[in-house]
Amino acid sequence: MIKNPIQEFPYQTSTIAFIILATIITLDLMGRVWWCQVGDPVPWSWIVMSRHNSQHLIDPYSFTHILHGILEFWLIGLVFRKVPVAWRFVIAIFIESSWEVVENTNYVINRYREATISLDYYGDSIANSLADIVCCGMGFLIAQKIRLWWSLAVFIVMEVILLFWIHDSLLLNILMLVWPMDSVRSWQQGM
Repeated sequence: MIKNPIQEFPYQTSTIAFIILATIITLDLMGRVWWCQVGDPVPWSWIVMSRHNSQHLIDPYSFTHILHGILEFWLIGLVFRKVPVAWRFVIAIFIESSWEVVENTNYVINRYREATISLDYYGDSIANSLADIVCCGMGFLIAQKIRLWWSLAVFIVMEVILLFWIHDSLLLNILMLVWPMDSVRSWQQGM
């Protein structure tokens, strides 16, 4: 039986709490807003090209953060084979928290706006960043539970659904950040 890494090593939760608190403080010091500036109180926003995207708890990109967790489970496992799963979970949370900080720097925000379909992207709210970290943790736990082939199947299915739903996905997002292509961007904007 596969154990939940939080239950297996409960003292790692204080490390995770510290990482998340440090992330919140850092994002706040960076001037990130806590919640959607428009003031809409619903916890989700499903419209990608809007001022609400990345401002609520959940949006279509939340699913890409679940994929982060799936990838991190397998990649961290390859690099740190002898490290207990609970510490790998801590590493995944640290990586995701670090990404949330980097993603909300002016450089990366501007890069998203220049190279991807995220023309109206001005960074994540703190609430959205925290939810993204939780989604990554969920992806990690899902991958731990369902193992390699089912993880790969979930990854592929979620990528395909996102491509049809929002004309974007984790892999396409990475491609467009690293090597933007006008043809892809035109297709994305033609939603």
